[in-house]
Amino acid sequence: MRGGGRFSRYQLKSIQEVEDGQGDTRENLTIPNIPKLQKLDWDVAPPQEYFDELMRISKNQIIWGGNYFYLPPTRCFLVWRKLSISESFSMAMAEYAWTSFNGNAKVFECAPQGKKMDMRFHPTQKPLELYAWLYRMFAKAGDKVFDSMMGSQSSRIAAYHAGLDFYGCEIDKHYFDMGNKRFEKMCLGKEVVAGHDIVQQSLF
Repeated sequence: MRGGGRFSRYQLKSIQEVEDGQGDTRENLTIPNIPKLQKLDWDVAPPQEYFDELMRISKNQIIWGGNYFYLPPTRCFLVWRKLSISESFSMAMAEYAWTSFNGNAKVFECAPQGKKMDMRFHPTQKPLELYAWLYRMFAKAGDKVFDSMMGSQSSRIAAYHAGLDFYGCEIDKHYFDMGNKRFEKMCLGKEVVAGHDIVQQSLF
């Protein structure tokens, strides 16, 4: 990977590229016929330039959905097993994350719904417990966390509680605004009541 990673080059192909006949055929690699994925405006596969820049600006990376791309081999892949999802349900029972860390593979088990009182507004919203676990495993004091696809801002909220510097962005204004409201409520005790900002003086 460029920019401080452990690999000099990597190949990146999205499922859509494979479907359109641009898949990788090196070393007799064969790709099965994959049906088209339904994609929202914001839910599109990033181009290779995105990953180039991500590797350039960061020392280590955790990429959820890394199984959809041709990324370098890694020993330290992560599996989030969703405890409340059954085999017959339409949602995946687990999610995979590719990482650049040099360690053993790890599994985290947690229900995807989060706490009952937590705001839920994003289709791929991840629980705070998942990010809290990631920071305990891989972050240390003084580290800076960057999330280029904040979504519901679970990563930001967990970083706040872990005392980590956080930088993030979100392409969708609705999710960005909703995520900010969630952060302000959960971290700053702020809510809007009848058009007025109400700030809780103590979170305990």
